Amino acid sequence: MKKILAEILTIGDEILYGQITDTNSQWMSSELDQLGIKVVRKTTVGDTEDEILGAFAEAESRADIVLITGGLGPTNDDLTMPMLARYFDSEIVMNEDVLNHVKHFFESRGRKFTELNRRQALVPEIALVLHNELGTAPGTWYEREGKVFVSMPGVPHEMKNLMKKHVLPKLQEVFQTPVIYHKLVKTVGVGESFLADIIKDWEAALPEHIRLAYLPSIGHVKLRLTAIGTDKETLKQEVEEQIDLLKPLAGKFIYGYNQTTLEKAVGEILLEQGKTIALAESCTGGYVQHKLTTIPGSSSYFQGGVVPYHNDHKINLLDIDPEIVDKHGAVSEECVKAMAENVREKFGADVGAATSGIAGPGGGTPEKPVGTVWIAYADGVKTIAKKLQLTKNRVLNIEISQISVLNLVRKSLQE
Repeated sequence: MKKILAEILTIGDEILYGQITDTNSQWMSSELDQLGIKVVRKTTVGDTEDEILGAFAEAESRADIVLITGGLGPTNDDLTMPMLARYFDSEIVMNEDVLNHVKHFFESRGRKFTELNRRQALVPEIALVLHNELGTAPGTWYEREGKVFVSMPGVPHEMKNLMKKHVLPKLQEVFQTPVIYHKLVKTVGVGESFLADIIKDWEAALPEHIRLAYLPSIGHVKLRLTAIGTDKETLKQEVEEQIDLLKPLAGKFIYGYNQTTLEKAVGEILLEQGKTIALAESCTGGYVQHKLTTIPGSSSYFQGGVVPYHNDHKINLLDIDPEIVDKHGAVSEECVKAMAENVREKFGADVGAATSGIAGPGGGTPEKPVGTVWIAYADGVKTIAKKLQLTKNRVLNIEISQISVLNLVRKSLQE
Protein backbone atom coordinates (compact mmCIF):
# COMPACT_ATOMS: atom_id res chain seq x y z
CA MET A 1 0.00 0.00 0.00
CA LYS A 2 1.28 3.44 -0.94
CA LYS A 3 2.42 5.65 1.91
CA ILE A 4 0.41 8.84 2.29
CA LEU A 5 2.66 11.78 3.16
CA ALA A 6 1.68 15.07 4.72
CA GLU A 7 3.38 18.38 5.41
CA ILE A 8 2.23 20.87 8.02
CA LEU A 9 2.76 24.51 7.08
CA THR A 10 2.42 27.21 9.73
CA ILE A 11 2.20 30.84 8.64
CA GLY A 12 2.92 33.85 10.82
CA ASP A 13 5.77 36.14 11.85
CA GLU A 14 4.63 35.86 15.47
CA ILE A 15 5.73 32.21 15.55
CA LEU A 16 9.13 32.95 14.01
CA TYR A 17 9.64 35.77 16.52
CA GLY A 18 8.92 33.36 19.37
CA GLN A 19 5.91 35.36 20.53
CA ILE A 20 3.58 32.36 20.06
CA THR A 21 4.36 28.68 20.54
CA ASP A 22 3.17 26.39 17.76
CA THR A 23 1.23 23.68 19.57
CA ASN A 24 -0.96 22.96 16.55
CA SER A 25 1.63 20.96 14.63
CA GLN A 26 2.18 18.44 17.41
CA TRP A 27 -1.56 17.80 17.79
CA MET A 28 -2.11 17.54 14.04
CA SER A 29 0.80 15.11 13.67
CA SER A 30 -0.67 12.85 16.33
CA GLU A 31 -4.09 12.84 14.69
CA LEU A 32 -2.66 12.14 11.24
CA ASP A 33 -0.51 9.32 12.61
CA GLN A 34 -3.63 7.58 13.91
CA LEU A 35 -4.98 7.59 10.34
CA GLY A 36 -1.77 6.10 8.96
CA ILE A 37 -0.68 9.38 7.37
CA LYS A 38 3.01 10.13 7.81
CA VAL A 39 4.09 13.72 8.43
CA VAL A 40 7.35 14.26 6.54
CA ARG A 41 7.97 17.90 7.39
CA LYS A 42 6.75 20.80 9.49
CA THR A 43 7.53 24.26 8.12
CA THR A 44 6.98 27.75 9.49
CA VAL A 45 7.14 30.78 7.23
CA GLY A 46 6.60 34.47 7.86
CA ASP A 47 4.04 36.83 6.43
CA THR A 48 5.87 37.33 3.13
CA GLU A 49 4.30 36.56 -0.25
CA ASP A 50 7.32 34.94 -1.91
CA GLU A 51 8.09 32.79 1.14
CA ILE A 52 4.51 31.57 1.37
CA LEU A 53 4.26 30.74 -2.35
CA GLY A 54 7.64 29.01 -2.22
CA ALA A 55 6.57 26.97 0.80
CA PHE A 56 3.39 25.90 -1.03
CA ALA A 57 5.41 24.66 -4.01
CA GLU A 58 7.98 22.83 -1.90
CA ALA A 59 5.31 21.15 0.20
CA GLU A 60 3.37 20.03 -2.87
CA SER A 61 6.53 18.54 -4.37
CA ARG A 62 7.07 16.12 -1.49
CA ALA A 63 3.68 15.54 0.16
CA ASP A 64 0.23 14.30 -0.79
CA ILE A 65 -1.44 16.47 1.83
CA VAL A 66 -0.52 20.02 2.84
CA LEU A 67 -2.19 21.29 6.00
CA ILE A 68 -1.89 25.06 6.54
CA THR A 69 -2.68 27.05 9.66
CA GLY A 70 -2.59 30.78 10.28
CA GLY A 71 -2.73 33.95 8.24
CA LEU A 72 -6.52 34.01 7.83
CA GLY A 73 -7.38 37.26 9.59
CA PRO A 74 -9.06 40.22 7.85
CA THR A 75 -6.06 42.57 7.95
CA ASN A 76 -3.51 43.27 5.19
CA ASP A 77 -0.76 41.18 6.83
CA ASP A 78 -2.93 38.04 6.65
CA LEU A 79 -1.85 36.58 3.32
CA THR A 80 -2.85 32.92 3.32
CA MET A 81 -6.13 33.28 1.41
CA PRO A 82 -4.84 35.60 -1.35
CA MET A 83 -1.69 33.47 -1.74
CA LEU A 84 -3.79 30.31 -2.10
CA ALA A 85 -5.88 32.07 -4.75
CA ARG A 86 -2.73 33.02 -6.64
CA TYR A 87 -1.18 29.57 -6.24
CA PHE A 88 -4.27 27.83 -7.61
CA ASP A 89 -4.88 30.55 -10.22
CA SER A 90 -8.33 31.36 -8.87
CA GLU A 91 -10.40 34.48 -8.43
CA ILE A 92 -11.31 35.59 -4.91
CA VAL A 93 -15.06 35.87 -4.43
CA MET A 94 -17.47 36.76 -1.66
CA ASN A 95 -18.95 33.59 -0.19
CA GLU A 96 -22.48 34.36 0.96
CA ASP A 97 -22.65 31.47 3.42
CA VAL A 98 -19.48 32.61 5.14
CA LEU A 99 -20.64 36.23 5.05
CA ASN A 100 -23.93 35.36 6.76
CA HIS A 101 -22.10 33.29 9.37
CA VAL A 102 -19.60 36.07 10.15
CA LYS A 103 -22.36 38.66 10.38
CA HIS A 104 -24.37 36.47 12.73
CA PHE A 105 -21.23 35.66 14.73
CA PHE A 106 -20.70 39.32 15.60
CA GLU A 107 -24.28 40.49 15.92
CA SER A 108 -25.31 37.58 18.14
CA ARG A 109 -22.59 38.66 20.56
CA GLY A 110 -23.69 42.27 20.55
CA ARG A 111 -20.68 43.38 18.55
CA LYS A 112 -20.65 45.64 15.51
CA PHE A 113 -20.19 44.01 12.11
CA THR A 114 -17.68 46.12 10.14
CA GLU A 115 -16.38 46.26 6.59
CA LEU A 116 -13.14 44.72 7.85
CA ASN A 117 -15.09 41.75 9.21
CA ARG A 118 -16.73 41.39 5.82
CA ARG A 119 -13.34 40.54 4.30
CA GLN A 120 -13.38 37.22 6.19
CA ALA A 121 -15.91 35.97 3.63
CA LEU A 122 -13.53 36.47 0.67
CA VAL A 123 -12.32 33.05 -0.45
CA PRO A 124 -10.80 31.56 -3.63
CA GLU A 125 -13.57 30.59 -6.02
CA ILE A 126 -12.27 27.04 -6.52
CA ALA A 127 -12.08 26.28 -2.78
CA LEU A 128 -14.44 23.98 -0.95
CA VAL A 129 -15.40 25.97 2.14
CA LEU A 130 -15.26 24.19 5.50
CA HIS A 131 -17.64 25.77 8.02
CA ASN A 132 -15.87 27.16 11.10
CA GLU A 133 -18.64 27.32 13.66
CA LEU A 134 -16.29 28.48 16.43
CA GLY A 135 -14.79 31.47 14.64
CA THR A 136 -14.99 33.79 11.66
CA ALA A 137 -12.19 32.53 9.42
CA PRO A 138 -13.41 29.61 7.27
CA GLY A 139 -11.42 26.53 6.45
CA THR A 140 -10.82 25.86 2.74
CA TRP A 141 -10.04 22.65 0.81
CA TYR A 142 -8.27 22.37 -2.56
CA GLU A 143 -7.51 19.38 -4.77
CA ARG A 144 -5.15 19.21 -7.74
CA GLU A 145 -3.61 16.19 -9.48
CA GLY A 146 -4.13 13.91 -6.51
CA LYS A 147 -2.77 16.43 -3.99
CA VAL A 148 -4.84 18.07 -1.25
CA PHE A 149 -4.30 21.46 0.39
CA VAL A 150 -6.29 22.47 3.46
CA SER A 151 -6.18 25.90 5.08
CA MET A 152 -7.39 26.40 8.66
CA PRO A 153 -7.30 29.11 11.33
CA GLY A 154 -4.32 29.15 13.67
CA VAL A 155 -6.51 29.45 16.78
CA PRO A 156 -6.07 25.97 18.32
CA HIS A 157 -9.67 25.23 19.33
CA GLU A 158 -10.97 26.38 15.94
CA MET A 159 -8.38 24.31 14.06
CA LYS A 160 -9.06 21.19 16.13
CA ASN A 161 -12.80 21.45 15.60
CA LEU A 162 -12.35 21.79 11.83
CA MET A 163 -9.91 18.87 11.76
CA LYS A 164 -12.20 16.55 13.71
CA LYS A 165 -15.46 17.46 11.97
CA HIS A 166 -14.33 18.03 8.40
CA VAL A 167 -10.67 17.46 7.52
CA LEU A 168 -9.87 14.07 9.02
CA PRO A 169 -13.08 12.36 7.82
CA LYS A 170 -12.62 13.80 4.31
CA LEU A 171 -8.97 12.71 4.17
CA GLN A 172 -10.10 9.17 4.92
CA GLU A 173 -12.53 9.38 2.01
CA VAL A 174 -9.91 10.65 -0.44
CA PHE A 175 -6.92 8.51 0.56
CA GLN A 176 -6.54 4.83 1.24
CA THR A 177 -4.16 4.88 4.20
CA PRO A 178 -2.06 2.12 5.77
CA VAL A 179 -2.20 1.22 9.46
CA ILE A 180 0.65 2.57 11.57
CA TYR A 181 1.27 1.08 15.02
CA HIS A 182 3.81 2.46 17.52
CA LYS A 183 5.08 1.07 20.79
CA LEU A 184 7.65 2.69 23.07
CA VAL A 185 10.07 0.56 25.06
CA LYS A 186 11.47 2.66 27.91
CA THR A 187 14.93 2.09 29.31
CA VAL A 188 16.96 3.72 32.07
CA GLY A 189 20.55 3.51 33.27
CA VAL A 190 22.09 2.86 29.87
CA GLY A 191 23.50 5.23 27.26
CA GLU A 192 22.19 5.35 23.70
CA SER A 193 25.42 4.12 22.07
CA PHE A 194 25.90 1.26 24.55
CA LEU A 195 22.27 0.19 24.16
CA ALA A 196 22.57 0.33 20.37
CA ASP A 197 25.64 -1.88 20.53
CA ILE A 198 24.06 -4.62 22.64
CA ILE A 199 20.92 -4.81 20.50
CA LYS A 200 22.51 -4.25 17.06
CA ASP A 201 21.95 -7.83 15.86
CA TRP A 202 18.31 -7.74 16.99
CA GLU A 203 17.84 -4.41 15.24
CA ALA A 204 19.40 -5.70 12.02
CA ALA A 205 17.01 -8.66 12.01
CA LEU A 206 13.82 -6.60 12.36
CA PRO A 207 11.27 -7.23 9.58
CA GLU A 208 11.28 -4.61 6.83
CA HIS A 209 7.90 -3.23 7.87
CA ILE A 210 9.00 -2.66 11.49
CA ARG A 211 11.35 0.25 12.09
CA LEU A 212 13.31 1.24 15.20
CA ALA A 213 14.07 4.76 16.43
CA TYR A 214 16.21 5.81 19.41
CA LEU A 215 14.72 8.66 21.47
CA PRO A 216 17.25 9.68 24.17
CA SER A 217 16.52 12.09 27.01
CA ILE A 218 18.11 12.83 30.39
CA GLY A 219 18.81 9.45 32.00
CA HIS A 220 16.52 7.57 29.63
CA VAL A 221 16.47 6.08 26.15
CA LYS A 222 13.13 5.27 24.54
CA LEU A 223 13.05 2.71 21.74
CA ARG A 224 10.16 3.37 19.37
CA LEU A 225 9.02 0.44 17.28
CA THR A 226 6.88 1.50 14.32
CA ALA A 227 5.07 -1.13 12.29
CA ILE A 228 3.27 -0.37 9.02
CA GLY A 229 0.72 -2.68 7.42
CA THR A 230 -2.97 -3.29 6.85
CA ASP A 231 -4.18 -4.91 10.09
CA LYS A 232 -3.57 -3.33 13.50
CA GLU A 233 -3.96 -6.50 15.56
CA THR A 234 -1.44 -8.34 13.39
CA LEU A 235 1.03 -5.46 13.74
CA LYS A 236 0.59 -5.38 17.52
CA GLN A 237 1.30 -9.11 17.74
CA GLU A 238 4.40 -8.79 15.55
CA VAL A 239 5.75 -5.91 17.64
CA GLU A 240 5.19 -7.90 20.86
CA GLU A 241 7.11 -10.81 19.36
CA GLN A 242 10.04 -8.51 18.64
CA ILE A 243 9.95 -7.11 22.18
CA ASP A 244 10.09 -10.68 23.53
CA LEU A 245 13.30 -11.13 21.52
CA LEU A 246 14.64 -7.83 22.88
CA LYS A 247 14.13 -8.62 26.56
CA PRO A 248 16.98 -11.16 26.94
CA LEU A 249 19.36 -8.52 25.57
CA ALA A 250 18.19 -5.35 27.30
CA GLY A 251 15.60 -6.48 29.84
CA LYS A 252 17.53 -5.23 32.87
CA PHE A 253 17.30 -1.68 31.50
CA ILE A 254 13.60 -1.83 30.52
CA TYR A 255 11.26 -0.32 33.08
CA GLY A 256 8.07 0.14 31.08
CA TYR A 257 6.23 0.84 27.86
CA ASN A 258 4.43 3.76 26.21
CA GLN A 259 3.21 6.19 28.90
CA THR A 260 4.77 4.45 31.92
CA THR A 261 7.11 6.69 33.91
CA LEU A 262 9.99 5.49 36.09
CA GLU A 263 8.24 6.64 39.26
CA LYS A 264 5.10 4.75 38.23
CA ALA A 265 7.15 1.64 37.48
CA VAL A 266 8.77 1.77 40.93
CA GLY A 267 5.36 2.21 42.53
CA GLU A 268 3.98 -0.80 40.67
CA ILE A 269 6.87 -2.98 41.87
CA LEU A 270 6.32 -1.87 45.48
CA LEU A 271 2.60 -2.65 45.18
CA GLU A 272 3.25 -6.06 43.63
CA GLN A 273 5.67 -6.95 46.42
CA GLY A 274 3.52 -5.42 49.15
CA LYS A 275 6.33 -3.15 50.29
CA THR A 276 6.61 0.45 51.43
CA ILE A 277 9.31 3.09 51.01
CA ALA A 278 10.65 6.16 52.81
CA LEU A 279 13.14 8.75 51.56
CA ALA A 280 15.91 10.88 53.06
CA GLU A 281 16.97 13.50 50.54
CA SER A 282 19.67 16.08 50.91
CA CYS A 283 20.91 17.32 47.53
CA THR A 284 17.65 16.47 45.72
CA GLY A 285 15.60 18.54 48.17
CA GLY A 286 12.54 16.27 48.19
CA TYR A 287 12.35 15.92 44.42
CA VAL A 288 12.29 12.09 44.54
CA GLN A 289 9.40 12.21 46.99
CA HIS A 290 7.60 14.66 44.73
CA LYS A 291 7.99 12.33 41.73
CA LEU A 292 6.70 9.33 43.67
CA THR A 293 3.67 11.20 44.98
CA THR A 294 2.59 12.42 41.56
CA ILE A 295 1.29 8.87 41.01
CA PRO A 296 -2.33 8.28 42.11
CA GLY A 297 -2.47 5.68 44.86
CA SER A 298 1.11 6.30 46.03
CA SER A 299 -0.14 6.47 49.63
CA SER A 300 -0.34 2.68 49.47
CA TYR A 301 3.43 2.40 49.40
CA PHE A 302 4.96 5.79 50.21
CA GLN A 303 5.40 6.20 53.98
CA GLY A 304 7.02 9.63 53.97
CA GLY A 305 10.41 11.26 54.05
CA VAL A 306 12.67 14.02 55.27
CA VAL A 307 14.91 16.61 53.67
CA PRO A 308 17.81 16.98 56.14
CA TYR A 309 19.64 19.52 54.03
CA HIS A 310 21.79 20.83 56.88
CA ASN A 311 24.16 18.36 58.52
CA ASP A 312 22.72 19.08 61.98
CA HIS A 313 19.39 17.70 60.81
CA LYS A 314 21.01 14.55 59.47
CA ILE A 315 22.30 14.01 62.98
CA ASN A 316 19.23 15.19 64.92
CA LEU A 317 16.39 13.94 62.71
CA LEU A 318 17.94 10.76 61.36
CA ASP A 319 20.26 9.90 64.25
CA ILE A 320 23.30 9.79 61.98
CA ASP A 321 26.40 9.21 64.11
CA PRO A 322 28.25 12.56 64.31
CA GLU A 323 31.52 10.69 63.84
CA ILE A 324 30.40 9.62 60.34
CA VAL A 325 29.82 13.22 59.33
CA ASP A 326 33.04 14.44 60.98
CA LYS A 327 35.24 11.67 59.58
CA HIS A 328 33.74 11.06 56.12
CA GLY A 329 31.55 14.10 55.45
CA ALA A 330 27.86 14.28 54.58
CA VAL A 331 28.64 13.46 50.96
CA SER A 332 30.03 9.99 51.49
CA GLU A 333 29.17 6.34 51.18
CA GLU A 334 29.05 5.94 54.95
CA CYS A 335 26.66 8.85 55.48
CA VAL A 336 24.24 8.04 52.67
CA LYS A 337 24.03 4.40 53.76
CA ALA A 338 23.17 5.48 57.29
CA MET A 339 20.56 7.91 55.92
CA ALA A 340 18.85 5.14 53.93
CA GLU A 341 18.94 2.68 56.82
CA ASN A 342 17.75 5.14 59.43
CA VAL A 343 14.92 6.69 57.41
CA ARG A 344 13.62 3.18 56.76
CA GLU A 345 13.52 2.50 60.49
CA LYS A 346 12.14 5.93 61.42
CA PHE A 347 9.15 5.56 59.08
CA GLY A 348 8.62 1.84 59.57
CA ALA A 349 9.11 1.22 55.85
CA ASP A 350 10.37 -1.88 54.08
CA VAL A 351 12.71 0.18 51.91
CA GLY A 352 14.74 3.30 52.59
CA ALA A 353 16.50 5.39 49.96
CA ALA A 354 18.71 8.42 50.27
CA THR A 355 20.65 11.08 48.38
CA SER A 356 23.52 13.33 49.45
CA GLY A 357 25.72 15.35 47.15
CA ILE A 358 27.15 18.61 45.89
CA ALA A 359 24.64 19.90 43.35
CA GLY A 360 26.62 23.05 42.60
CA PRO A 361 27.60 25.40 41.22
CA GLY A 362 29.60 26.02 44.41
CA GLY A 363 30.63 23.88 47.34
CA GLY A 364 33.02 21.52 45.60
CA THR A 365 36.51 20.53 46.71
CA PRO A 366 39.39 18.76 44.91
CA GLU A 367 38.39 15.54 46.68
CA LYS A 368 34.66 16.05 46.14
CA PRO A 369 34.09 18.27 43.10
CA VAL A 370 30.74 19.73 42.12
CA GLY A 371 28.54 16.93 40.79
CA THR A 372 29.65 14.36 43.35
CA VAL A 373 26.51 12.57 44.55
CA TRP A 374 25.98 9.47 46.65
CA ILE A 375 22.72 7.53 46.55
CA ALA A 376 21.70 4.53 48.65
CA TYR A 377 19.11 1.78 49.07
CA ALA A 378 18.41 -0.21 52.24
CA ASP A 379 15.85 -2.94 52.94
CA GLY A 380 16.98 -4.40 56.29
CA VAL A 381 18.87 -7.21 54.60
CA LYS A 382 21.18 -5.35 52.30
CA THR A 383 22.35 -1.78 51.90
CA ILE A 384 23.65 -0.60 48.54
CA ALA A 385 25.38 2.71 47.83
CA LYS A 386 26.46 4.17 44.53
CA LYS A 387 28.62 7.15 43.69
CA LEU A 388 27.66 9.44 40.81
CA GLN A 389 30.04 11.92 39.23
CA LEU A 390 27.75 14.34 37.43
CA THR A 391 27.96 17.82 35.92
CA LYS A 392 28.45 21.40 37.07
CA ASN A 393 24.79 22.21 36.33
CA ARG A 394 22.69 22.23 39.50
CA VAL A 395 19.29 21.53 37.93
CA LEU A 396 20.68 18.76 35.75
CA ASN A 397 22.43 17.14 38.72
CA ILE A 398 19.19 17.08 40.72
CA GLU A 399 17.30 15.56 37.77
CA ILE A 400 19.89 12.84 37.13
CA SER A 401 20.13 12.06 40.84
CA GLN A 402 16.40 11.46 41.24
CA ILE A 403 16.38 9.23 38.17
CA SER A 404 19.38 7.32 39.49
CA VAL A 405 17.97 6.71 42.97
CA LEU A 406 14.62 5.55 41.58
CA ASN A 407 16.45 3.22 39.23
CA LEU A 408 18.55 1.90 42.12
CA VAL A 409 15.33 1.13 44.01
CA ARG A 410 13.84 -0.53 40.91
CA LYS A 411 16.85 -2.76 40.28
CA SER A 412 17.30 -3.67 43.94
CA LEU A 413 13.66 -4.68 44.34
CA GLN A 414 13.72 -6.73 41.13
CA GLU A 415 16.79 -8.65 42.25
